[in-house]
Amino acid sequence: MRDVVESTPWNHLGHTVHAVQQQPDASGDRPALLLVHGFGASTDHWRHNIPVLAQTHAVHAIDLLGFGRSAKPAELNYGGALWRDQLVAYVRERIGRPTVIAGNSLGGFAALAAGAALGSDCAGVVLLNAAGPFSDEQKSPQGWGAIARQSIATALLKSPVLQRLMFENLRRPATIRRTLNQVYVDKTNVDDWLVESIRRPSLDPGAFGVFRTVFDIPRGQPLDELFAELTAPLLLLWGIHDPWINAPGRRSTFQRHAPAATTEVVLEAGHCPHDEVPEQVNAALLEWLAGLTSATAPTYPENSAT
Repeated sequence: MRDVVESTPWNHLGHTVHAVQQQPDASGDRPALLLVHGFGASTDHWRHNIPVLAQTHAVHAIDLLGFGRSAKPAELNYGGALWRDQLVAYVRERIGRPTVIAGNSLGGFAALAAGAALGSDCAGVVLLNAAGPFSDEQKSPQGWGAIARQSIATALLKSPVLQRLMFENLRRPATIRRTLNQVYVDKTNVDDWLVESIRRPSLDPGAFGVFRTVFDIPRGQPLDELFAELTAPLLLLWGIHDPWINAPGRRSTFQRHAPAATTEVVLEAGHCPHDEVPEQVNAALLEWLAGLTSATAPTYPENSAT
């Protein structure tokens, strides 16, 4: 099996973007895959997926601007629109063929937005515990009490001193490990290598500037609107024990809005199923991908890989 090969340098908006790619000896008519990490992570988080998926598909993974080994310039407006456009440009400029985009958490929102924008250049979208709001979640708080609480919380979070303290604490190895242990049910893969892969980019000169923008990132287009615009097949992979997003409740909301032919796979895992239970995710993804290349792609009301 060939090692993961770092791609030749690519730039978006004049800024360096880190990406890796690995390809099988022959992929035939199979779509390419583009893997997108979550907040604070990088291409490294797909360590257990790329070698397996690349046995049959051309696999690319990319660091979003502001994260991983990609540039972290202060002048960019970080948010869904930036990352959507980055993924769209990468598919069209570097991959140049119909592509399945898979994303975890924040990367899931970016993957869905890019998939909707790509139209026929998108062969499918895979969401692993995706972040992002629905329309009815973007309503302003009602009542003086709720408005006051939100205003106070917003003011505190925008304090440069508090932001700096939060940033320094969050990038401590002990804090990173504790956070990962909270969102992994099986903690086997919460190892030193993973902790360091998250800590290392936080040492970059622009990392704190990117972190500060988190509190001003626009919420972006609602998920229900993106679902309505998406024309490609959709796969939802749920780490059902995710404490960050109330996965069972969020899954119910997704079921109300996602396209009718959406495939779902429920996994006994937390927020990052691709790294926690990679064998199950790889198997479910490859099974779904096999359906995309058949004359009539099958749909499944629900699969369980528990």
